[in-house]
Amino acid sequence: MDRGLLERYLAEGLSLAEIGRRVGRHEATVGYWVAKHRFQAAHGVRHAAKGAVSREDLERLVEAGKSIAEIAAAVDRSKTTVRHWLGRYGLKTLNGSGRRRSSESLRARDAGLRTVGMMCPVHGATDYVLDGRGYDRCRRCRAEAVSRRRRKVKAILVQEAGGACLICGYTGNMRALHFHHVAPADKRIELNARGVALAVETLRAEARKCVLLCSNCHAEVEDGSVQIPDAALDSALSASRRDNPG
Repeated sequence: MDRGLLERYLAEGLSLAEIGRRVGRHEATVGYWVAKHRFQAAHGVRHAAKGAVSREDLERLVEAGKSIAEIAAAVDRSKTTVRHWLGRYGLKTLNGSGRRRSSESLRARDAGLRTVGMMCPVHGATDYVLDGRGYDRCRRCRAEAVSRRRRKVKAILVQEAGGACLICGYTGNMRALHFHHVAPADKRIELNARGVALAVETLRAEARKCVLLCSNCHAEVEDGSVQIPDAALDSALSASRRDNPG
């Protein structure tokens, strides 16, 4: 690969996957050339070894009826890694062992109901949701897992955006830090919405089109009483143009 082009793409904050897409190479090939030229890949820390998944965390998620995919999202690991540690601890997901639905669950499904009262190992007596694949899921466990992932993903995005309000430096409450799109017409995802549950790479690409502001500075920028610094504005606009070349 051309050294200068690779260096420029890395300076723009592009991931190995995005660089590979642009130059028609696999991201592993891009990674080889990054290492060969002794460059630092964007988000390189994300690909570093994350260590073991604790038995306690896995047992809790297995008991909650989580699938391997749901466990992987909750602990921020790949499904292959989750399978490895499940095998290491001698654990098996309830789905993987073909857990049968209870008689109460079956009757609820036959009656056209979406929920049924059951005993959760974590929350005790509570509502279970009957999903499309025929498995019982504790509604509270599922909601908590989604909330944990949202908080974890936002923490990642905030850290990668500088960790503080671009204008005043506020670092207090994570919920008071907002992603402000510098080109509203190029917005594809509402990053500040509680319902965002997309792949981290997809959210990263959107975050690069934004600047991080606290709620007060965000309101002042929207009102036009405060201006975003030129360097940050140019960087976010450049990302927006790459995403929307037309």
